[in-house]
Amino acid sequence: MQSKLKSALKLLVVAFVVVMATQAKALTVWVGEFSSAAAEVPAPWRVVQIDKRVRPTVYRVREWDGVNAIEAQAVASMALLARPLEIDLNSTPILCWRWRVDAALQTADLNQKSGDDYAARVYLALRLPPERMGFAARARLRLARALYGEEVPDGAINFVWDNRHPVGTRRPNAYTALTKMVVQQSGAENAGKWVSERVDVKDEIRQAFDTEEASLASVALASDTDNTGETARAGFADLHFVGAGATCDFPRMTRP
Repeated sequence: MQSKLKSALKLLVVAFVVVMATQAKALTVWVGEFSSAAAEVPAPWRVVQIDKRVRPTVYRVREWDGVNAIEAQAVASMALLARPLEIDLNSTPILCWRWRVDAALQTADLNQKSGDDYAARVYLALRLPPERMGFAARARLRLARALYGEEVPDGAINFVWDNRHPVGTRRPNAYTALTKMVVQQSGAENAGKWVSERVDVKDEIRQAFDTEEASLASVALASDTDNTGETARAGFADLHFVGAGATCDFPRMTRP
C-alpha cells in the first residue's frame, strides 16, 4: 500500500512539473523575433531620431553567425530602433535577449555628457506615476518634449555594453536622473560573440524608481556614438519576456 502511495505521489509530482513547464512556455511573449529573409526592419519596429540634427544609426536585418538579428552600425550617430510594448510585468517580468558588439567604445564615459555613448544598449521606456517624478522633474519633461517631441518618456532604464565600469554598475544618466543606466556587459571580454542576457525588469524598475506602479511604454535598441564620434557595430536578437520562474526561450543557433 505504501509503495502504491509513493508511486501515485511521484506521478502527481511529475504531472505538476510538466504542467508548470507548459504554462511557463505559454507565458513567453516575443517582442523582437527577426527573419533574415526580411528586406526591411519589420513593423512595429521603427527608427526614432530624437535629435534631427544628429546623423541616425543605420539598422538592418541579417543572419549573423547563425542568429537572425538586427545589425546596428553607428558612425558618430544616434537613433533608436523602437517598438511599443504592452507587457504584464506581474506575469512576465523577465526580459531575455541576445546581443553582440565588435568592440567596446574607447573614449565613452557614462558619468559625462560628452561620453554618454555605448556600443550597444537596450532601452526600456516607462510610464511613471506622477507622484514619483516631482514638480521639477515634470517641468523638465515638458521642456524636453517641447524640444524633442512626445517620444521622450516619463523615465527609462538602459542596459548598456559599457567600456570601463564593472558589470552591475547602476547610475543616473548624465543628462537626466529620470533615465537610469545599468552596465550589463563591459569591455572586450565578450566582444565578437553572441551573449545571452536575462534581467528582471520589474525588480530593476523597483530599484531605479522605488515604485510598483510603473509600466512599459516601449523597448528600443541602439548603437550610440554621437557624443564621442566613434564607430561601432552591434547585433540584437531574440527579445522576449518570460515568467519569473521560466527559462529564456532562445532558438538554437543555426550554422551554414
